[in-house]
Amino acid sequence: MINIAHLTFDMRIGGTEQVIMNIVNGERSNDIRHRILCIETPLGPFGQPLVKQGITIDSWNRKSGFDRQLIKHIRAYLQTHHIDIIHCHQYTPWSYGALAAIGLKTKVIFTEHGRFYPDSSSWKRKIINPVLAFFTDHITAISNATRSALTKYEFIRADQIELVYNGIAPLTFSADDELQIAIYKQCYQLPDDCLVLGTIARMDPIKNHELMIKVCAAINRSGIDCRLVIVGDGEQRTKIEHTIQEEAVCSKVILTGYKSEPKCFFGLFDIFLLTSFSEGTSMTLLEAMSLGIPSIVSNVGGNPEVIQDQRSGLVIPSDDVEACTSAVLSIYHSAQQQRMFADNARADFMQYFHVDVMNQSFNQIYKSCL
Repeated sequence: MINIAHLTFDMRIGGTEQVIMNIVNGERSNDIRHRILCIETPLGPFGQPLVKQGITIDSWNRKSGFDRQLIKHIRAYLQTHHIDIIHCHQYTPWSYGALAAIGLKTKVIFTEHGRFYPDSSSWKRKIINPVLAFFTDHITAISNATRSALTKYEFIRADQIELVYNGIAPLTFSADDELQIAIYKQCYQLPDDCLVLGTIARMDPIKNHELMIKVCAAINRSGIDCRLVIVGDGEQRTKIEHTIQEEAVCSKVILTGYKSEPKCFFGLFDIFLLTSFSEGTSMTLLEAMSLGIPSIVSNVGGNPEVIQDQRSGLVIPSDDVEACTSAVLSIYHSAQQQRMFADNARADFMQYFHVDVMNQSFNQIYKSCL
């Protein structure tokens, strides 16, 4: 039996947490047992269903600054529970996990899930990170862009970093889902012949919702009835509402607020937009691909690795309203392009971003450690 502990901040709703959940839920081997160790509380919504499934999740309250006691707690945890592998998700958990495992038989894996925007470094990391990497058995990144950032800003050699793309289960719509989609269309008064742009993301400055609103306004000025559906909530909501008023599209932009189960909103979208200033590998983009929804993404982070420009969608310069507007019009006016993007997006999803592909990669890494 291989005992694996996933070390993370918490199990709130986010890409990192979804990857951990997919790894745990996707386990097919009776020889591997997963548990989760959080260095912060509260647990978060993604953790609760795992606990109900019988997955062990433990947590501590990390102190501000560098918490030396946390290293001792993690080390004792690894020894008490006979942990064979500690899989550290994101940089801070890695720094604690790698130090805690020094001198033990426990193997260390570090997965970097994304980067802050704008990215930065420090002289301290230039000294400590090569040491942490020395005591780490495998380092993985979710995109080539993330791998490059680890080399540039964290001083980890490129040849030490393996690429493992995020993976999810493909979305499908049941009969009940189709009914819910119809209800949404009626509730939000979406005409059958209108163009619906959509996104699902927290309202954070990095997501650049303002650009989508300006694009929606430009499309409507061109004479096309266009609606923009924004699913999510967050600190930028007031600013987003102000932009909607400035662009005079109050009747064209729909803010649904936070939705715990947003899947059915994909059924409203003709085109999925992801105009972020920075991205790792967006889970909602993968979900849109699995459904064959044509996507337009900014040329940042892992986006151009997920969407191949002119093949499975369109990649545009970051923060470029005119380019995004032209991309929307290009897809809108070409049924052939819509079909091609849909077919190729589904095919690429199954080949590179299916949850089974990700889990197979990690299982190979786990078994190679022992």
